Amino acid sequence: MAAERDPEGRAAAQPLLTDLYQATMALGYWRAGRARVHAEFELFFRRCPFGGAFTLAAGLRDCVRFLRAFRLRDADVQFLASVLPPDTDPSFFEHLRALDCSGVTVRALPEGSLAFPGVPLLQVSGPLLVVQLLETPLLCLVSYASLVATNAARLRLIAGPEKRLLEMGLRRAQGPDGGLTASTYSYLGGFDSSSNVLAGQLRGVPVAGTLAHSFVTSFSGSEVPPDPILAPAAGEGPGVDLAASVKEWLERVCAHLGLGVQEPHPGERAAFVAYALAFPQAFQGLLDSYSVWRSGLPNFLAVALALGELGYRPVGVRLDSGDLLQLAQEVRGVFRATAAHFQVPWLESVSIAVSNNIDEEELVRLAQEGSEVNVIGIGTSVVTCPQQPSLGCVYKLVSVGGQPRMKLTEDPEKQTLPGSKAAFRLLGYDGSLLLDVLQLAEEPPPQAGQELRVWPRGAQEPRTVRPAQVEPLLQLWIHQGQLCEPLPSLAESRAFAQLSLSRLSPEHKRLRSPALYQVALSEKLRDLVDRLHRGGLL
Repeated sequence: MAAERDPEGRAAAQPLLTDLYQATMALGYWRAGRARVHAEFELFFRRCPFGGAFTLAAGLRDCVRFLRAFRLRDADVQFLASVLPPDTDPSFFEHLRALDCSGVTVRALPEGSLAFPGVPLLQVSGPLLVVQLLETPLLCLVSYASLVATNAARLRLIAGPEKRLLEMGLRRAQGPDGGLTASTYSYLGGFDSSSNVLAGQLRGVPVAGTLAHSFVTSFSGSEVPPDPILAPAAGEGPGVDLAASVKEWLERVCAHLGLGVQEPHPGERAAFVAYALAFPQAFQGLLDSYSVWRSGLPNFLAVALALGELGYRPVGVRLDSGDLLQLAQEVRGVFRATAAHFQVPWLESVSIAVSNNIDEEELVRLAQEGSEVNVIGIGTSVVTCPQQPSLGCVYKLVSVGGQPRMKLTEDPEKQTLPGSKAAFRLLGYDGSLLLDVLQLAEEPPPQAGQELRVWPRGAQEPRTVRPAQVEPLLQLWIHQGQLCEPLPSLAESRAFAQLSLSRLSPEHKRLRSPALYQVALSEKLRDLVDRLHRGGLL
């Protein structure tokens, strides 16, 4: 897919974004005559992140673009030749030059789906050599995307549906690619917008941002705007010298607040006027460059009221230091008193935004009932996922040549489930989620209204359930290299993620000590696992 026709393609991973052992195994498969043997891998995780009970599946859109564009260039093959043994048969490199994903099939959870331990996020099948080469890039594309989306979803659950969440972590992200991924998938997870302009251009993420302290402190107060005249918002009537109007309003505001007119910083006021002239429809004041009470707030009010006379409405203020909850309460009180004093009701509801290293604990405070905060900017805590830096996804072989394969190890947690599988979500009569079931692909799917005997993972006894609804989880996205249906837009996946979360019980959505969601095996899959454990023949 050409990058000029698909802006997101510019963010696609490259074929050599991989580990060297993928190439050494590829040579081994080719040398053994097994390159084209049909194989199937599953990509999954073993534990939900952050001590929670759910994960949001994400990264599929990046995987699809990567697979459709996968092709080793001459320069790629030449580099591999330089790091593999010098006596490697040149025919192997000719084989690599001809590789693409035309024989690859992918089933996956739709982006924004709830995902649980052991349930495949992706099933990838095709020629053994090719699907082995795909391991590292697919893990890279899915693991961090799903981690960030889940982190963002947790923050959205804390904030509730009314607070607006702005992701602003690009400068704190792990490099440009990490920044773009974080901005993309924090939006999918429930954030409203991002400061990341490239995420807006390439991914369609709504972008937002106003001004920093550097803009405010760059003005001294002696600056004269080259054109201080601002026309009324309605477009009718004479323009007004905004700087002069602000000066007049400042006297009235300071008298109302009990301040001397010399107290508010003149440079801050000049910065606000300059910004208001550039953005009269979107003026926001950053209040804490000098002093919120003696400077930022009176300067903002003077500019806001001057704009109000011309029919404009400021979009809000931002606080970036101090006790943000308390400051927001007090600023709202000043807005209300000033609105009543000057008879401008719109001032009461001016939006209050906050930022400053906000984490889950602080977000709980800011989102509490009675909080006057409207917009919350979060950077480091969303993009770096400080509670858990990795989801720990794995990509494991489950079938070769139609025969199940299983990793047996001394660590039970690292043992894999063999065979090509199907996955289903069972729902109760009230629409609640009962559990997810993994079964062999050859088995008939569970039927609504019929009893089903399953083995919850980790349990010693089976469980019988009678689902009212049965939903297949894994959707066919790529068949033999061809896209089966268009991918949902990022906004559609975001809406699906919120719908998915709304179906999860409060016990499973708890961020601390949640109830664990059950994933179970069909009896036939359980029997296969037991047989392989005993060393039985397949």
